[in-house]
Amino acid sequence: MFERKKGGDTYMDGMELSNKSDVISNGNLSKELNDATYNKTSVIDDSKFNTDSVEVNVTHNLSMSEKLRILTDAAKYDVACTSSGVDRSNKGSGLGDTHACGICHTFAADGRCVSLLKILFTNECIYDCKYCVNRVSNDVPRTTFTPDEVCKLTIEFYRRNYIEGLFLSSGIVKNPNHTMSLIYEAIWKLRNIHHFYGYIHVKVIPGTSPEIIEKLGFLVDRMSANLELPTQESLSELAPNKHHKNIIIPMKQIKDGMGHLLPGKNDGYHYPMKYGGYKSSKFVPAGQSTQMIIGATRETDYQILNVTATLYEKFKLKRVFYSGFVDVNHNIEAPSLGGHSILLREHRLYQADWLLRYYGFTAGELLSKEKPNFNMALDPKCDWAINHIEQFPVEIMRADYYTLLRVPGIGVKSAKRIVSARRYGKLEFSNLKKMGVVLKRAAFFITCNGKTMMPLNMNQDYIARSIADSDRKNTYAIDNNITYTQMNIFDMGVN
Repeated sequence: MFERKKGGDTYMDGMELSNKSDVISNGNLSKELNDATYNKTSVIDDSKFNTDSVEVNVTHNLSMSEKLRILTDAAKYDVACTSSGVDRSNKGSGLGDTHACGICHTFAADGRCVSLLKILFTNECIYDCKYCVNRVSNDVPRTTFTPDEVCKLTIEFYRRNYIEGLFLSSGIVKNPNHTMSLIYEAIWKLRNIHHFYGYIHVKVIPGTSPEIIEKLGFLVDRMSANLELPTQESLSELAPNKHHKNIIIPMKQIKDGMGHLLPGKNDGYHYPMKYGGYKSSKFVPAGQSTQMIIGATRETDYQILNVTATLYEKFKLKRVFYSGFVDVNHNIEAPSLGGHSILLREHRLYQADWLLRYYGFTAGELLSKEKPNFNMALDPKCDWAINHIEQFPVEIMRADYYTLLRVPGIGVKSAKRIVSARRYGKLEFSNLKKMGVVLKRAAFFITCNGKTMMPLNMNQDYIARSIADSDRKNTYAIDNNITYTQMNIFDMGVN
């Protein structure tokens, strides 16, 4: 295990990933990770990155506005739309605060849309990943922020009420340690010099030394290491400079450090409490996340979902993000999806991901080797219910909470409301609608006081056609990319 004594610098040596319970159990991925070991005293050998042979055309003498335009555009493929998971107030002695209701480009629990500044620290890179627009062999304008420029941008955008936090990812200048040291300097200055207490999410570069990750972990709210692709075979094919075990090692370090590590004397920062006094920062208080590219290689949904389930179980991730493959370099023959867009497949994976995290489903219940991909006409929950029609209809007045969660049209909130309200009297279908139950789906699978909302036909084909017809408009919009796009800061007139 990984441990730090309070106020000291004593560590227990080693963080092993060779234990079978600590690795991703998906085919060859676990095999590749068996020899992955975290060592506190490990030193990254910069020579293996062969930076002397890497030639990157860096554009010099750019204004901050020009840098911002380049590095915000280069960051648009990093997915970070999520709630913060952090609740930190500010008494008024600094800038910004963080509430658990949400951050990034997303809708908060109270309906507000909140945002963050999403940039790359640099789009220079020493790697040649086929799927990346910033690969070393691409002829694109290159530039790098300084730590002070990142601080100035964040503070000025916050003061203008454009953002509530910062999402910072990066390419690689020289080597991972050099780049992450610059990022650490920027975040340290934000927290300790500018007293910025807003939400900060930083992407970890695989290969970064554990010491830098630990020190950075006391400054940020969330960290993430991108898995990139579901299997090592795919990663070797499209990103030959990367290896899954170098990505898993920081994940393991972050997981073991959360809730256990205590900051040293010069680590982290202190933020003001609402009712007076100061509190020391914690190690990655909002947890970690990761991102996988979907559709660039031939993994099935079943393989992807199994990797996702193991990441949640073994590494305590808060979110796994799925990024539909965009062939920006026009050099990858992506597998056919049977006429459906990659956005619809991405949508189905997010729906299934939600079922894993909040509804008690397992990957093996939703898919199997015999049925390895999701139904594009039906969402995963409806598809599961139709294929297990023998378990329905469910009586609303008697079913337990977890059974209610498996009924299409009933979500977490509406299931809790049903369980609470039925203690005080009988429920009718009109009551269920007021509680948020989507009756156009749920009506096929429930009874209420022994009654049905309509004459039930428990024929699987009939139910599937009825639900698919009602969902056709949404499916068409996703399949044809008729959706909202992420707002660019320049859309707001920022110059």
